[in-house]
Amino acid sequence: MKFWNDWGHEVLELARNAARDNKKNRIVPRHIQLAVRNDKELSKLLGSVTIANEGVLPNIHQTLLPKRVGKGKGDIGSASQEF
Repeated sequence: MKFWNDWGHEVLELARNAARDNKKNRIVPRHIQLAVRNDKELSKLLGSVTIANEGVLPNIHQTLLPKRVGKGKGDIGSASQEF
């Protein structure tokens, strides 16, 4: 029974961290999903489990993402517009 207590504690701790990263005070099913999917061991253990109201994690192939040209924040406003 100790295994399940440790497992539950680990999931809640990771979900709390995910909620904090998203600047939220409450843990919602989405945070539990993020915690499980981003942890290698938990993902292996709970990979086929469906969590209600969780949504989906975005999985965008690297070739479809825009290429990063700039190296910092200074490049954000440097583009000029022509009319």
